[in-house]
Amino acid sequence: MTPSSHPAPGAARPSFGQYTLSDFESADASMRACLQLARVAARTELPILILGETGTGKTILAHATHNSSKRATAPFVSFNSAALSDTLLDSQLFGHDRGAFTGASRTVRGKFELAHHGTLFLDEIADLSAAAQAKILRAVEYGEFERLGSETLHVADVRLMTATHLPLEQFVESAQFRKDLFYRISGVTLTIPPLRDRPNDLRALIATEIGAAARVEGKSLVGLSRGSAEILFSYRWPGNLRELKHVIHSAVALSTGDVLRPEAILFSASMSWLGSAPRPSSALPAAGPDLTLRAAEERHIRSVLASLGGNKRQAARALGISRATLDRKLSPDAGAGPEADGEMEAAAETGWDRTDTR
Repeated sequence: MTPSSHPAPGAARPSFGQYTLSDFESADASMRACLQLARVAARTELPILILGETGTGKTILAHATHNSSKRATAPFVSFNSAALSDTLLDSQLFGHDRGAFTGASRTVRGKFELAHHGTLFLDEIADLSAAAQAKILRAVEYGEFERLGSETLHVADVRLMTATHLPLEQFVESAQFRKDLFYRISGVTLTIPPLRDRPNDLRALIATEIGAAARVEGKSLVGLSRGSAEILFSYRWPGNLRELKHVIHSAVALSTGDVLRPEAILFSASMSWLGSAPRPSSALPAAGPDLTLRAAEERHIRSVLASLGGNKRQAARALGISRATLDRKLSPDAGAGPEADGEMEAAAETGWDRTDTR
């Protein structure tokens, strides 16, 4: 996905919250279908569920859809539902009265109240506990809720949008997510394809990010070396647009000439210079390690976990599985039961496409 209109040369591109759906275009058929459905859905009051891998741009699609709707002049309130206790989630979503808990020195409005007449976007909806799901169902079904520590009913008129990178329908089938809430939030489902399935968009997206990063860093880049182009166009981009944005910005910042060369390309997964580091080998490990699929999976999970400093929540998100599934796969009896495995942040000018052959 790339913008159909972009700032003048040297101008800073707007923040993603200022875009509407008319600002985006794509050379990929599945992405165009997603954008077209979003344009139709924006004209309705239906709740929207956005599905897509981590880094595909679910938040920017939600915000652009809000900006294209009749609620565009009202607030767009975004909230990440992951890794919060039920009490804290209650306070964040529904607010709390003074004295509701230790330290509650004043009354605070929650996200539902703040989004009144506008859009409430709940990201990582699959991570909600059963208790939180029940409270949100009541709020979206009847438009009413109680602040924490209060028995007074409050009313909020919100258009609900939700998102997850996890296989939500599988969570419903395994009773990890309420079926009635799933039906309530999925009036329209938008599925963002991963970047590896959108090769026709890759050149424009890379050009967009190089141009944006060059403006920020004050660089004057005129092209890519052939080696850089081969690396960037053949890479699978597991982190999708978020990873592409980070890698390109780092490469531009580290470049010393007017052409982007391989030695400046740094992939965050290994934090190694591609120009000097050996490429990953596909060969099997030497005799000794357990070569079963289960053992290989565990080694990969532990490697990802180590690369993220032991943060299990981030590791689960990077692997595309739930936190519970991650814990189960790392337990001594891993594999003994059923499994529930499971931003379009790049949006600016697209005319920069010169590839240097030096």
